Amino acid sequence: MLRQLNEHSSDTAHRGPASGTPARPDWTIDQGWERYTAEEHAVWRTLFERQTRLLPGRACDAFVQGMKDLPIGPAQIPDFRALSEVLAQRTGWQVVAVPGLVPDEVFFEHLANRRFPAGHFIRKPHELDYLEEPDVFHDVFGHVPMLMNPAIADYIQAYGVGGLRAQKLGVLDKLARVYWYTVEFGLVKQADGLRIYGAGIASSFTESVFALDDDSPNRIAFDLQRVMRTLYRIDDFQESYFVIDDLDALLELAHIDFAPLYEAVQGLPEHEPGDVLASDRVIHRGTGRYVSEKRERRAGV
Repeated sequence: MLRQLNEHSSDTAHRGPASGTPARPDWTIDQGWERYTAEEHAVWRTLFERQTRLLPGRACDAFVQGMKDLPIGPAQIPDFRALSEVLAQRTGWQVVAVPGLVPDEVFFEHLANRRFPAGHFIRKPHELDYLEEPDVFHDVFGHVPMLMNPAIADYIQAYGVGGLRAQKLGVLDKLARVYWYTVEFGLVKQADGLRIYGAGIASSFTESVFALDDDSPNRIAFDLQRVMRTLYRIDDFQESYFVIDDLDALLELAHIDFAPLYEAVQGLPEHEPGDVLASDRVIHRGTGRYVSEKRERRAGV
């Protein structure tokens, strides 16, 4: 399902159906790197420079290292061919261009075969903090550096395989929540504190601060069944962030048989994004201030 984005949110946990059908069955297109304009490269530079100034001490070590090892810089929008060459050597992944949101089965098929579908367009200068679909900055700056990490590389491939299976079982919503609270909005423990590894945070100027520093959201230790039952925010800051102990924890998820878990949570009540349960291992219990203030403003208080 198409939906709007702003800097507080990322693409849907699984890509929704796009309008129209491209010529290729896998929905890939040529990036057309040579056709980017000076203005489009300038937008990339603005986004890149402000985000790279913000992320030191916030992004996890794997993100920082991935950014160093890839041909990504402020001068111009990266060429997917150059990115793919480095990725292929490190983790066997490649970046393929798509026109925007693609059908679920196409998205999963790409991931299952270590192809990351990235939007080839970039937002307009007046849309630095708001756009309707994930663009090249979100997809490349936010996601691709983490694909250099073997644990993330294996995990996202396993998600693609699992997504195809979840579709057949009719439980895609449960698996989508796992992707959302890890690949898009996940936090990880490091010796020097909590750090960002989720692309939806890493590519967002304001959520990079909110997720780590604000007293409003909950920060809760990751528990798979708990996450599968937890709704998420698609249009604003997250009310809860789930924290893994290290990136290798995702490797364990990549090898789990989810079918028994789907059965275990089937019919159980779902949790609201801001819920804190008695069974949670709470790292920080949020005040909920951000959500409360928004509700008050809407009510005219």
